[in-house]
Amino acid sequence: MATYQISAGTESGTEVVPGDARYEALRRGFNQRFIATPDYVSVIGSTGEAVAALNKYLADHRSDESLSRRITVRSGGHCYENFVCGEDVGVILDLGQMDRAYLDQEMGAYCVESGATNWHVATHLYAPFGVALPGGSCYSVGAGGHVSGGGYGLLSRQHGLTVDYLYAVEVVVVRDGQHAEVVVARRDSPERELRDLWWAHTGGGGGNFGVVTRYWFKGLPKPPSQVLLHAIAWPWDKLKGQPERFKSLVRNYGLFFEYENTPRLPESLRADYTDMFTLLKLNHRANGKIGLITQLDATRPDSVQRLNAFLDWITQDLGVDPTPLDRRMGEHAPMGGLHVPTRLPWLTATQTLNGSGDNQCGKYKSAYMTRGFTEKQLDALFSHLTRADYDNPQALLQVDSYGGAINLPDSADTAVYQRSSVLKLQYQTYWSWKRDVNKDGVADQHDADVDPSIAAPHLRWIREFYRDVYADTGGVPVLAPDSAAVEDRPAPVTDGCYINYPDTDLDDPEWNTSGEPSHRLYYGDNYTRLQEVKEYWDPRNVFRHAQSIQPFTR
Repeated sequence: MATYQISAGTESGTEVVPGDARYEALRRGFNQRFIATPDYVSVIGSTGEAVAALNKYLADHRSDESLSRRITVRSGGHCYENFVCGEDVGVILDLGQMDRAYLDQEMGAYCVESGATNWHVATHLYAPFGVALPGGSCYSVGAGGHVSGGGYGLLSRQHGLTVDYLYAVEVVVVRDGQHAEVVVARRDSPERELRDLWWAHTGGGGGNFGVVTRYWFKGLPKPPSQVLLHAIAWPWDKLKGQPERFKSLVRNYGLFFEYENTPRLPESLRADYTDMFTLLKLNHRANGKIGLITQLDATRPDSVQRLNAFLDWITQDLGVDPTPLDRRMGEHAPMGGLHVPTRLPWLTATQTLNGSGDNQCGKYKSAYMTRGFTEKQLDALFSHLTRADYDNPQALLQVDSYGGAINLPDSADTAVYQRSSVLKLQYQTYWSWKRDVNKDGVADQHDADVDPSIAAPHLRWIREFYRDVYADTGGVPVLAPDSAAVEDRPAPVTDGCYINYPDTDLDDPEWNTSGEPSHRLYYGDNYTRLQEVKEYWDPRNVFRHAQSIQPFTR
């Protein structure tokens, strides 16, 4: 097999060990629930250093078949579970210094190193080249995990997922279980094994096959020069005693994207809306408001007209006047000045929406939806968002618009299986330690170790919320079947989960009684092919976590 290889020197990056002033910062990521105690963190600055660091780890584990102290890889550090910063982690490879985004003349493609963040990629591709990767709006998420899991953002309904433009990926792999090598897998590689490795990185998730160091993209779209940005909110005090008002808004919102481009919408809404991306913020009542953020292509002369038609339709039964979105909602900061539709350059609007929230503890869940919400689901949404036994302004369900260009490829074209969905949901709850349980004068992770009740109410709320929304399908959003109905019951309106919002509860029989394991919910029929890739490129299962792809022989 013709593979691209480099000779690695003895340098394995800058090693940060316990006792180093940097260790506390580098042994954790964005989610403060998970803080590892690795033997060291290797800060990697090049592909050669990644090879050397991986070889050093493997040399220390020649006789340890179980590799019980895992090696993990961090790009931006936004993993929602303990896949990177778990208790069993021995070494973390931190690729944050590999952060370039540039035009690679030799490859004839745009190169993005895996440690480059969303905001860095946006500025370094748009300013010199006028193109954009249709990725996420959270500025500090790293490309390494974002792209490999599928990657989507506010341009995706118009231009597709990040992986729809992926041409090649550079990966440090361990084919023989003991020695690292560098391969570049292209979409058009002559060897089937390399094409399969490329395909696995179009949605197969991070931490599965090797250390991703670089991506290359071709045919990247040009974003509109200006966009229309709009943010409004509705007060909970006008809704909590009127469940039908709340349900009508959410119902109509879902139906708009289910009915899009069909005669089921009125004539005034049969325009092309693929340039419109929306985020419906269904906050817990403790927040005081629920919100809606909308972006459209402002270079189209009908953008204001289309926005108003959309808002009129989803609020037709609401009976509550909108107010400014003047408080934090999930990852997004207050946007009180955008209650009047505002025309901004695309890059400026992207900066406005770029947020990640405070560094605190969090729990997340996800769902794809092929149609709008059922009445039972609407009842469950209202019930849990207004629960009196839980009081957290930072708990919410964010409902993103989906579909459009995202749904043009076939489910097998990339590792992203879900190509028929119209909504994408992210359940979120955030909290901090707040209490000095161990009486050392400060609040930190040690207090959570001593007192599990700090996290317990938040975990209980989001787990029960999710379970009850999907009560008819075993507590999880099962995949939509090929047939219209199963056992004379209506087909589910869901289509599984998003690997970039991982959730280990999916493998807990207390919370998932559907019979569908997490890999089925994430990858659908693509899982077997992903296992074949894993078997070839990482048969020793060096790269693994609680929900990683498993080789056939393990």
